[in-house]
Amino acid sequence: MLLAGLCTVDVVQRVADFPAPGEKVQSLGVDVAAGGPATNAAVTVAALGAEATLVTVLGAHPLAALARADLATCGVRVVDLAPGLATPPAVSAVAVRDHDGERTVVSRNAAAQADFPAPEPDLDGVGAVLVDGHHPALALKTARAAKERGVPVVLDAGSWKPVLDELLPLVDVAACSAHFRARGPSLAERGVPVVITTAGPDPVRWSAGEDSGAVAVPAVAARDTLGAGDVWHGALAFAVAGLGNDVAGWVRHANEVAAERVRHVGPRSWTAAIRELGKGVR
Repeated sequence: MLLAGLCTVDVVQRVADFPAPGEKVQSLGVDVAAGGPATNAAVTVAALGAEATLVTVLGAHPLAALARADLATCGVRVVDLAPGLATPPAVSAVAVRDHDGERTVVSRNAAAQADFPAPEPDLDGVGAVLVDGHHPALALKTARAAKERGVPVVLDAGSWKPVLDELLPLVDVAACSAHFRARGPSLAERGVPVVITTAGPDPVRWSAGEDSGAVAVPAVAARDTLGAGDVWHGALAFAVAGLGNDVAGWVRHANEVAAERVRHVGPRSWTAAIRELGKGVR
């Protein structure tokens, strides 16, 4: 699978409780890992047992080496659009509350980065692509190439971005959070064939033309919700590539994988636990 979009360096502190303004707290532990919607989705795809190629911007800054090493360990192949870039990659400061896994995130994302030209994507053997829209030129080039080849395009629609006006006509499956708000016509009115909306622990709703439904989310004790939405999107794209047109089946698989992720503490501790969930999907 090919996943195109943001890669950050996440510095994750686990805390007993979030500090109040002006307060300092001691963390219970710290992790450093690659993050970002397309990146965590790529880690998920690799953990489920498929080949995962991440197309992103990392560069040559020492911080980028941390993300690159983490992704190599996770089995994700990285295509860097700006390998000589000297400026730091996007960095996220994350705090995860120990007793319930809730998190806060402060991130610069790709807002300060130039939109680097993207090469023609290699789609040989690719069953689906995922784009997150954080690098607009990359998202458009990837989606157009996939559309021409008949490869399903999955959009992680975390928030509205200006590129979506041009990107949405190329999208086959748009997966949104309950907080996502389209500007102007709805996604279905814009011609997106399948629209899926997550709502945390509540059932995930989906619509595909005249068909629609909802799939319950497994009830689990959450220990760490960091990146759970990204993991859900990666599992969804994996299912789109392997389960034909079974939209409810896509959602059920993504729900199961994300539920397993939140049971584990840490940014990568869950990867081994989801390997079995990938069997029977490909």
